[in-house]
Amino acid sequence: MRQSQLFYKTEKVLPDKKEAISHELLKKAGFINQLASGLYSLLPLGFLVHKKIENIIREEMKNIGAQEVFLPALQPKEIWEKTKRWNTIDPPLFKLKDRHQKEFALGSTHEEVISDLARLKIKSYRDLPAALFQIQTKFRNELRFSGGLLRAREFVMKDLYSFHRDKEDFEKYYKKAMGAYLKIFKRCGLRAVVTEASGQGFTKSATHEFQILTPAGEDKIIFCKNCAFSQNQEIARQNEGEKCLNCNKGVLELKRGIEVGNIFPLEDKYSNDFDLYFVDKDNKKKPVIMGCYGIGLGRLMAAAVEINCDKKGIVWPKEIAPYSVHLLAIDLKDKKVFHQAESFYQSLQGAGMGVLYDDRPQTSAGEKFFESDLIGIPKRIVISKKTLGGNKIELKERKSDNLKLISRKQALGELKL
Repeated sequence: MRQSQLFYKTEKVLPDKKEAISHELLKKAGFINQLASGLYSLLPLGFLVHKKIENIIREEMKNIGAQEVFLPALQPKEIWEKTKRWNTIDPPLFKLKDRHQKEFALGSTHEEVISDLARLKIKSYRDLPAALFQIQTKFRNELRFSGGLLRAREFVMKDLYSFHRDKEDFEKYYKKAMGAYLKIFKRCGLRAVVTEASGQGFTKSATHEFQILTPAGEDKIIFCKNCAFSQNQEIARQNEGEKCLNCNKGVLELKRGIEVGNIFPLEDKYSNDFDLYFVDKDNKKKPVIMGCYGIGLGRLMAAAVEINCDKKGIVWPKEIAPYSVHLLAIDLKDKKVFHQAESFYQSLQGAGMGVLYDDRPQTSAGEKFFESDLIGIPKRIVISKKTLGGNKIELKERKSDNLKLISRKQALGELKL
């Protein structure tokens, strides 16, 4: 992509705020734009990152046998009345009427929709287990909005629902899903802490959040460095400063975290509400045991920036960076620089690499370097009169201050790694 044609605009003053720096960096680097409170547009750079996160999630969901669906965001009142959540869910639903005065809600979650759908297919133990996931827009009528993409009113979420004949089968899949989640977060450049959390009023079983430890987090968790034991403070049975009862060695600390995902036993609540039953081998009718598993993509994107940044800007992890290489051409009025830069750009594209090429002839070297650091693409190549004087090009990794002057052939080899 030629930077002269890229739809973006950077801001020159970097943020000095310590909380939710991800919001400031994503905005100042031209990844997002705020339409209204809690509503954000993803610009081309941001959308590229978002799609890469989406593809990582999709791969890992399919690796645990989940099939992808796409469910309506506009949901009729009747299905919410089955679970008695039309007026009780918190945050409350965004509600509207069609031209026939029929009431609908913009979906904040999809338990009702998926349960209604599953009962059409699941009739026998032979139909179980099953797992369905989607990547769909959610609408949350939040009381407050903070941290940009960390808490928004409209956002994209991956929700997975699993269906089982008994608790034992559910628990096996629950562990698989937990493993898949940890892989997703690792691929996105994050170390997630598995944290025991509340059952939210209708299950006594353990539920789990995946927390990224950072001062910008809204959640407070009790955490042990020695054994990674973690509980949300809402349900914690121990306090900060106490000896960890899990390992009997570490001292518990109170940490802030960003919840980037959760996994949750639904047991038979929605099955009973929607008559989602199956006939077992003994010809007995039983409720399907369900689980749900969520990841907010925008929040995950913001968390990745919170953890992967420095005083100059974003430092994108390799797998979710908008481009792999940022090619900067300095002194473009020089014909040799121009031809070498254009040629190397074509070579990078021919090698199948995602490359952002700063081909702007009137932009100063200082501004190009500033924007390159701010945008945070993992590897930077510089071609200038200085580098070509030694028949070399300059290679630098965003996360390092070290520069290397190497040949084009060497550079192509290293960039493929």
